[in-house]
Amino acid sequence: MTSERVKAIEQEMADLKRRWPPHSVPPQMLERLDELEEALKEAKKTERH
Repeated sequence: MTSERVKAIEQEMADLKRRWPPHSVPPQMLERLDELEEALKEAKKTERH
């Protein structure tokens, strides 16, 4: 289950980065990336235990 969660988060991060504009990144995109990075960190931590 957790590895599926990790894959889903990584896939969403990749999609977000594909849509990332070269200049003037909207604050919502930055916030979402931060949220995804935190979720990924937690999912990987849970996976190890």
